[in-house]
Amino acid sequence: MDNPKQVLEKLQPTKEFFIGIDSDGCVFDTMEIKQKECFCPAFVKHFHLQKVSKYARETWEFVNLYSKTRGINRFKALLRAMELLAARPEVKARRAEIMDLASVLEWTNKESKLGNPTLVKYEAEANDAVITATLGWSKEVNKVIEELVFDIPPFPFVAESLQKMSAKADLLVVSQTPGEALEREWKEHNIDSFVHVICGQEYGTKTEHLKYAAKGKYPDNKILMIGDAPGDFSAAKSNGVLFYPINPGHEDASWERFYSEALDRFFAGTYEGEYEQKLIDEFDAYLPENPSWKL
Repeated sequence: MDNPKQVLEKLQPTKEFFIGIDSDGCVFDTMEIKQKECFCPAFVKHFHLQKVSKYARETWEFVNLYSKTRGINRFKALLRAMELLAARPEVKARRAEIMDLASVLEWTNKESKLGNPTLVKYEAEANDAVITATLGWSKEVNKVIEELVFDIPPFPFVAESLQKMSAKADLLVVSQTPGEALEREWKEHNIDSFVHVICGQEYGTKTEHLKYAAKGKYPDNKILMIGDAPGDFSAAKSNGVLFYPINPGHEDASWERFYSEALDRFFAGTYEGEYEQKLIDEFDAYLPENPSWKL
């Protein structure tokens, strides 16, 4: 692949508007199956959490599905889950040894393209057992997702919305999922032709995707990010552009509203302001910051 930043910087507007779209949990109802059946079992296995598997699962699902960190990069999710797990009284009472992920934290702090390709290179240099375990976990997750996650169509009103969007907007997939999985899922359901580029974690952060592909090429009020997680909102707002939320647990209704109402407002220039803020306030109420066991 060419330098990801250059690929995005070379993109030039072909339409008046630009829309970035997250994938997992936003376009596809894949968050639950991926997190519960792929990520979490490998988390227990590779980080030796069998002794506290019940609490490991609860913590993993909170971080990745049911809190404000929903949708973050897998390696950052790993760090957050381990931090919360180590602090749990039940885990301490069982004298479970929680692996110290300091070397993973160090890597995430200096690398923006947080994916297996960069971790493979780092592991070859690091000679660190924790980095090796983390890479083994991440590779197994990808393998299980490839074997297990298929035949999951987009949410209702996604295909209709893509058609309607593409008439006036340049579209880009903005995701932290590995590119190979994104390509496979979008092609499987014949919706890949609607988007210019499918950007996964190899292209950097979601903030970077929007910055290099759209910022300065379109007016800010003609750039929209669609997502189901606070990280999508942050990517939009750190670039000073608009955000449309797909509310977790209410995805069908969110897409229907987008198709029948919000997209028309975006194209008409009446989305920004009171209407957008009402949707963001509603979205913000769905996901807590802290787990129930810390309240």
